[in-house]
Amino acid sequence: MITLTVNGQQHQIDLEPDTPLLWAIRDAAGLTGTKFGCGIAQCGACTVHINGQAMRSCSVPIGRLEGASITTIEGLSNDSKHPVQQAWLAEDVPQCGWCQSGQIMATAAFLKQNPNPTDADIDANITNICRCGTYERLRRAIHRAADLMKA
Repeated sequence: MITLTVNGQQHQIDLEPDTPLLWAIRDAAGLTGTKFGCGIAQCGACTVHINGQAMRSCSVPIGRLEGASITTIEGLSNDSKHPVQQAWLAEDVPQCGWCQSGQIMATAAFLKQNPNPTDADIDANITNICRCGTYERLRRAIHRAADLMKA
C-alpha cells in the first residue's frame, strides 16, 4: 500500500510502486480529469502538480511520491474560478478539450514562476501539445491569466 495525498485527501493505493501516477489518479483515486495522451511524457495531457511543480504523471512512479502533495485539475479550484480556468473560458481555448486539463495545470505552475511572460517565455516553457492547434488562443489565455493573477 502506498499513501498518496491528492488534492488534500489521502488515498491508500494498492498498486505496484512502479505504476505511473496517471493510472493511480484515474483508476485508484477515481479522478478522471487528468488525461492519457502519449504515455511517454511528451504531450503533457497528463500534467499535474507535484509539490507545486508541473509534472507529466504518465512518467512518475507512485513509489516515489509518499509524502508528496499532488494536485490534479479537480483540485486546482473548488469552483473553477482559478484565473487560468477563467482565462481559458474567456479566450475560448478548448476545441476538442482533451489536452486542456494538462495545459491548464502546466500554465498555472508556469505563471507562479513567471508572472510576466513574453510570447517567447510561453513558447519555451509551455510545451504541451494541442492536436487541434489552438496555440494562438492558448497564448492569449496565458497573458490574460497572468493579468488576472496580478489583479
